[in-house]
Amino acid sequence: MDSAEDHSEKLVNEDTSGSNDDTDSVCSDSEKTGFTATKEDEDRGSTINTDEKDKISDKVGAAVLRMLKEEVDREKEVKDIDYSSTEEVKQEASQTEDEDFRVVQHRRDPRSHEMRKRPDFLRKLRGHVGASLSKASCVNLLKDFVESEFFVIDGDSLLLMFIEKKTQYLDFFYQIEYFLQDFTEKGAKYVITFFKDAEQMFFQDPHFLFLRTALIEHLRHNTSVTVHTEFSNCLSSEWEIFLKQSYPYFIIVSDTGLSSDQKDFLFILIAHSLSKKINVVLASGQEYDLLRVYGYQVQSVYKHILFFQENEQDLRCTCEKLIRHKKPLMRLYHPLKLKLKSIQKEVCQAIHLLKRLWPEGSDIRRVVCVLACAVGLKIHSSMLGNANTPMGANRKRSARVRRSKCLSPEEAADLCRMQCLTVTFLLHMPLSQRAQIRAMKLRWTKQVLPLIKMQQLCMHFALVQLCDTNNWKLDLTYLPDLNDDLLLINLAHYYEVEYPKGLEFQKDLGKEMENEYQFLWDTVKKLAVKYSFGDAFPVRRTSQVFLEQEQTLFRVYEEEIPNVGLIPVKSDIVQDYVGDILKDLPVLKSNDPAINSLIKYKEFDELYHWHSDRPLTEDFERAPCSADAKSESPDEGREIRKLRNFRHFYGSTLVDSPPKLIVCQEDVSENANSAVKKAQKKHKSEVEVTVKENIRPLKAKEEKKEQKKWQALSMTTVKEIKENQTVGINKLEKFLKTLKSKSVKFSVEMTALSACLKVWKKHCKEQGNKSKDLNKAVQVMRRIHILLEKYQDFLEEPDLQKLTKCLKLLGFENLACSLSGQTGESSNQKRCKYATEVGSARFQLQYMDCYLLREERNDPDPRVEHFIPDTWQRELLDAVDNNESAVIVAPTSSGKTYASYYCMEKVLKTSNEGVVVYVSPTKALVNQVVETVCSRFTKNLPKGLTMCGVFTRDYRHDVMNSQILVTVPQCLEILMLSPRCQKWAQRIQYVIFDEVHCLGSEIGAEVWEHLLMTIRCPFLALSATVSNPEHLTEWLQSVKRYWQLAENTTEGSSANSEKNFTRKCKVKSKVQEQKKSYRVRLVLYEERYNDLKKYLCSLKGSDFTIEHYHPYAALTVSHIENYGIPSDLSMSPRESIQLYDTMVKVWQEWPRAQELDPEEFVSFKNKVVIKKADARKYEQELKKELSKWIVLGQRQKVNELLEHLKPKSEDCSGEEKMKHFANFVDKLHEMDKLPAIFFIFNINSVESAAMTVFSELLEKQKSVQGPDPESEKEDVRKKLGKVTKMLTKFPEDTRRMSAQEINTMELLLAKKTHLEKRLKVLTTVPSGCTYADDKAVDDDTLRKIFHPLTFESKGSLQQKMALKGIGYHHGSMSARQRRVVEMLFRLGYVKVVTATSSLALGINMPCKSVVFTEDSVYLDALNYRQMSGRAGRRGQDMIGNVFFYDIPLPKVERLIKSNVPQLKGQFPLTVSLILRLMLFAAKADDKADARAKVMSVLKHSLMSFKKERYAEILKIYFVFSLQFLIKEGYLDQECNPMGFAGLVTHLYYHEPSNFVLVSFLVKGLLHKLCQPVEGSTVFSEDVLETLVLILANLFGRKYLPACSMKYKRKSSQSKVFLEDLPKDFADALDEYNTKVQEYFAHFLLTTAKLADMEQEYKLPLSKTDFTSQNWHGSELASYLMDNTKSISAISPFACLSGVVDNDLFHGDIINTAVLHSLGINVGNCPLLHLKKYDNQGRRMPLNAYALDFYKHGSLTALTTDNWLNEGDAYNALKDFSLTIKAIGISLSELCDDPDDNVLLAFKQLSEEYEEKLKNKT
Repeated sequence: MDSAEDHSEKLVNEDTSGSNDDTDSVCSDSEKTGFTATKEDEDRGSTINTDEKDKISDKVGAAVLRMLKEEVDREKEVKDIDYSSTEEVKQEASQTEDEDFRVVQHRRDPRSHEMRKRPDFLRKLRGHVGASLSKASCVNLLKDFVESEFFVIDGDSLLLMFIEKKTQYLDFFYQIEYFLQDFTEKGAKYVITFFKDAEQMFFQDPHFLFLRTALIEHLRHNTSVTVHTEFSNCLSSEWEIFLKQSYPYFIIVSDTGLSSDQKDFLFILIAHSLSKKINVVLASGQEYDLLRVYGYQVQSVYKHILFFQENEQDLRCTCEKLIRHKKPLMRLYHPLKLKLKSIQKEVCQAIHLLKRLWPEGSDIRRVVCVLACAVGLKIHSSMLGNANTPMGANRKRSARVRRSKCLSPEEAADLCRMQCLTVTFLLHMPLSQRAQIRAMKLRWTKQVLPLIKMQQLCMHFALVQLCDTNNWKLDLTYLPDLNDDLLLINLAHYYEVEYPKGLEFQKDLGKEMENEYQFLWDTVKKLAVKYSFGDAFPVRRTSQVFLEQEQTLFRVYEEEIPNVGLIPVKSDIVQDYVGDILKDLPVLKSNDPAINSLIKYKEFDELYHWHSDRPLTEDFERAPCSADAKSESPDEGREIRKLRNFRHFYGSTLVDSPPKLIVCQEDVSENANSAVKKAQKKHKSEVEVTVKENIRPLKAKEEKKEQKKWQALSMTTVKEIKENQTVGINKLEKFLKTLKSKSVKFSVEMTALSACLKVWKKHCKEQGNKSKDLNKAVQVMRRIHILLEKYQDFLEEPDLQKLTKCLKLLGFENLACSLSGQTGESSNQKRCKYATEVGSARFQLQYMDCYLLREERNDPDPRVEHFIPDTWQRELLDAVDNNESAVIVAPTSSGKTYASYYCMEKVLKTSNEGVVVYVSPTKALVNQVVETVCSRFTKNLPKGLTMCGVFTRDYRHDVMNSQILVTVPQCLEILMLSPRCQKWAQRIQYVIFDEVHCLGSEIGAEVWEHLLMTIRCPFLALSATVSNPEHLTEWLQSVKRYWQLAENTTEGSSANSEKNFTRKCKVKSKVQEQKKSYRVRLVLYEERYNDLKKYLCSLKGSDFTIEHYHPYAALTVSHIENYGIPSDLSMSPRESIQLYDTMVKVWQEWPRAQELDPEEFVSFKNKVVIKKADARKYEQELKKELSKWIVLGQRQKVNELLEHLKPKSEDCSGEEKMKHFANFVDKLHEMDKLPAIFFIFNINSVESAAMTVFSELLEKQKSVQGPDPESEKEDVRKKLGKVTKMLTKFPEDTRRMSAQEINTMELLLAKKTHLEKRLKVLTTVPSGCTYADDKAVDDDTLRKIFHPLTFESKGSLQQKMALKGIGYHHGSMSARQRRVVEMLFRLGYVKVVTATSSLALGINMPCKSVVFTEDSVYLDALNYRQMSGRAGRRGQDMIGNVFFYDIPLPKVERLIKSNVPQLKGQFPLTVSLILRLMLFAAKADDKADARAKVMSVLKHSLMSFKKERYAEILKIYFVFSLQFLIKEGYLDQECNPMGFAGLVTHLYYHEPSNFVLVSFLVKGLLHKLCQPVEGSTVFSEDVLETLVLILANLFGRKYLPACSMKYKRKSSQSKVFLEDLPKDFADALDEYNTKVQEYFAHFLLTTAKLADMEQEYKLPLSKTDFTSQNWHGSELASYLMDNTKSISAISPFACLSGVVDNDLFHGDIINTAVLHSLGINVGNCPLLHLKKYDNQGRRMPLNAYALDFYKHGSLTALTTDNWLNEGDAYNALKDFSLTIKAIGISLSELCDDPDDNVLLAFKQLSEEYEEKLKNKT
């Protein structure tokens, strides 16, 4: 065995510790770069002196500035280049606490060229990565769900997230497992990657190195998580292959490290990931709730690819420099060093010996313990022995060793004995007892630390070797529990301080523990071989002091924990909902201080003359009212008429037919289905027979008229078909739509068949032996299909013979035989020269494709006038007739909305009182629905009533007196929870929820839930994108069952209310006479009317290559293998053929090739008319076969097939593509793919893209008309005017004129003609210079549409663009501007529209093509389906086209195969909502109704449906909320509202800011601030700015990533980062937070007994159990426990780190420390932190957009400086403005004094802010 002595050597250079600090030298004068660095950056030290730094700055400065200028020019965005060693919270932990232990690495030569170059590039790298990170968007990380896809977690980043110096070993593993388990429970799939080279970064701190190694092995062996350790670094070829093959969804990476080297290493990983089109998610700043995880995501864009391409060599060189070290050395004490390789050898030899001692193996804790102790003692003793040898060269070193006061071998043995004893405790003592171990404020002395750190290195090497050992049985279960430092310190303190005091303190270890300890120490001695370290007892043989006082490790809290218990509550609602858990919880006594100190607001009210408990007006009364039918004002009457006229005008573009007059049928039969039943009766009444007889001659007359019309047009139509088949057929089909007579239609089709056949024959003759255009034959076959399917009754023998002849001419002999009834084919006949030379089935699938006929019903439904409904649509109508509820999931444009209008018509006919509420997700959709309703129906109603009303946050009219109310969810919720609106709510007959998938959105989803739970009437829930409709329907059915039971108890009360309402209105009510039904139907229809074809666009030079994208190209073998082919991944018939052909090509011996050949397939063989349904069967068969290939072991073949299907498109710069965007639009125009919507997620890009196309068309026009057509036009007009004027002077009678006069007149006439022609050229837009269709809209209509634009700022430009057929559409435009675009697009005038995603949500703008113009983090599966669903206009387009313009191919694949997220619900409760519910229950007139609604909301959330655990969590949260509201004075103990409850509920959407605002108000802070200018009622700019600052801190909170603070633009209009609150307000907020924390902590302590303690003693992911079954007790263990330590609500794992109950009252450790089985998240607690920090301890700043805008009024500045896009900025500012207004109105209603300064200040601020928003720049 090699001894450690052989590796000992003198330290030649004592000061080598700084060899890795060269990266610090990159800090330079940031002023030169034009960007500001933080003070911490400027103060940070550097290893380069000032002169050297100046030299570097001089050399590098120019290059850096050039690089920055290019970036700024390219993006016009801020890029920071100073991202050197930032503040690292963890870095302190990585610094060695003493100079006696250090891992020394080879010093690089700073004079080398590479080392001089490195700071330059690092500066550039940090600038590039840092600037990207600063713009990260906070998104839901698990929004897109693709089963086979996963994301990557960088293992070292995971480690950095949870490294905390005071966190104990097992607690560290607990926190990591909890983090990973949270992802797992939410359905995420992930892998963890630890790069080999990253290990080098941890050698400076062996504790973290050991943790890293243990974590890797634990995850590998004890969990199902996939852990990759085979990759050396992110630039290795293996990692590149892994990324290419698996393409993870994103990578979670830390943006900070333990050292600057590690941070640079992580930055290289970030830069590389982004360059490979993989998004990066920051490890810091992540937040989570019960259902979602939010994080800051950086989207990969082309600049990241470009950066990597330009700097790849530098990146590789830098990475190599970061990880390339010579063999590291360990310096144990000051003069001694040891090669780390020698430790590895010692560990290896010790393991070899241990295997012989323990051949049966053992627990990993025993093994690691004895190895670390034995090897550590050997090396320690060997090195000291060598150093203390009094010989020559060693004397000086010996003296140094003595001076360093290092531990003697005997003292080291004492420490090791205690370590063995600690492991003995770990092996036997249960976690429940370890959690009670005393918290010691002690730390190891400097003499002890080097030995401990060396042992940690030993543990690292031991784990690496042990876990790769296969021939030795080791139990690795307890890898997370190899060490417990707190327990070891307790034992050290006991034997150092207490044990020597005498027998009284000498506690018995226990026989079992004693034997275990003896066994471990004996093994250590055997492994130490030639060294003797004494016996196991006594444990301490020396008096060396091992411990010293540590002042900062644990906090001391003097205050006592208040009495545990709840304030008693008396309420039936509370008892019914949470009575089952309240019975098990303690209650405070009536004389408890907590009850006696309940808040009251009397003092404030008396001081300021306010009435805090005064009822406030309802929100619907506050919304601006434009006009109301009840108003008698002449001005409002005019407004109503103008509004109606506009609605009819706008609606005319949505509805073809005139409005239908609805007549109320007071005595309508209860059986609303009578229309259908009458149609089925055999015996008709005499009246019906007479009507039919009268109709017959009218029909005959109409038919004759149509026949004549056709005869007149037939010759022209045939001629047009012959000249241009496509144009002629299009005209013919338009003409067919105008006909009603089937016989005339038949004649038209027969004529068309003949014409198309002639076209085909002519084409064949012209082509000769050349390839033919089979599209011309398609039209022949298409006519045959239509004739055989739709006009079979009219076909006679000659017609059939003609069809047979046509089939023979096309070469389809088999079909001709099939049609004529012959049994065999004429195979001997000569092939016809007109034959297509393609099999009949293949021809129909591959070439007819989209023209294949759909399955359509022919029997009319009497309930539907203008079309024949499909079966699923009839089911919907049946549901409405039976007053049933229904969930309808059908594709966009499939006709699901018709049921909504049928439902409205039914209610309108039934009575004048019944109400239908239509709920739309957006205000834009509200407007569209209102206008559609007004264009569909009209009804004469009594005065004061109107047919249609509107309620949004911005405006309202006729809310209470309309029969159809169109609104948004938030506004309907206000009405449903308003005590004053109960009677109105009882009139509701139906509620229609459009786009019900919004239940799954991140904002506002809980409101949809509340509505579905509170409505008593039936509903229709419509959506095109719900992935789990069965689950949704089941939940809704459970809600309806609840209401069915509730009706029995509330029926009497509701009936009385109805009678009272009827008596007041003095009309007879029919509302309650409808038959009640509680059934919820699910109506599913998955078939799109027209297929979607996808295309990829590549730019080559200035031309575009548009390549078809087969949907199966998105698949991978692993996806098919593990999850199958997605059910909704459909193919067109042509794509099915493409798949089949590829399958045959890839596997030539494929057994089923013949069977699945289109000509042989059972559903196609000899079939004349193959329908879409037949093609679907073929598609399904191919799907099954492809999956079967994998089962048959043909994975390689499947992989090859999928590769064949993938397009070969080339990527290029997004900027390059945008330069050629206008050319792309022109290409689509040439391909006849317009009209098209171009979706872009950035508002600025939306407008600039439209402007690019517009400018290109203007340039084209100039090239045709001249450089200045406008001035020439004006000149020609003047000349023409002069000529015309001169001509008027000539007499009308030319006989009176002389020859000269006649000659002059003729010359003038000729000149006039010439000028008129030139003027026509100048005024007429040349073809190719516009996309507008002039024939679509007449001039009069166009003027009418453009009229509203005269009042808009960009109206003139928008009009000019529209005249070119171009428009743009986004949320920041005014409603007028958007409507102009919508109308012109629907009418077919505008053909090109650039738009944001807001257009996709229900707006009726179908088109031929949809283009995804650029990528975005918001382009997810849901948005993709919503947007692509716009493509393909039913009745106009046979297919819809989807183009991916600048979307990375991997993103395209993800979008196509990803599932729409399932509807799982949201956390449905907030403190404010519970207050609203209690207020509703207390103030309602109909108590039973209110109570039923409240209980429905509380009991039936979607989140808790079939999930008892979630139901329990909601109950616990409800109890906390009640306690909070009672303690804060918003509810009394009977749950009646009091104090400022009204004000808080009016601002419910801003919790917890609403509560904080009240605390500011009652403390008088707002009155103190709002002091007007002396002698006036006007407030200074400083006062208003301060008020905005305060409100922005409360109501304008948008957090930025912590790293963004380093990238603020130096010269900007905005401050960007919001300042802190003024001191008095900050103190008040701090006081509020302290109270809330106390409430929450007190509540946690009270409810701790509800936790599942069995689960609390298990690690969350690995389920490792720490409830020891073999513990027999120990006197010493009992002595070490502190039974006074309160840990009732703390996780036992967190207790190991010294956390106690008192910690819940202080700090932000609740989420990591509390008992997790309670399910309580501190995010649900109404805390408003002054400062928010990420998990790296860095402050996350608030965006100052609201205050910045108030100062400069520029939206543009917010986009350039504040990292907001214009649309988001505008919406955020509008919300902020509305909030100011709402606060002002509420305060004015609570105060009697109209001159109160606070009221006046809010009024002035509201007016000024609104004005600035109107005049935004």
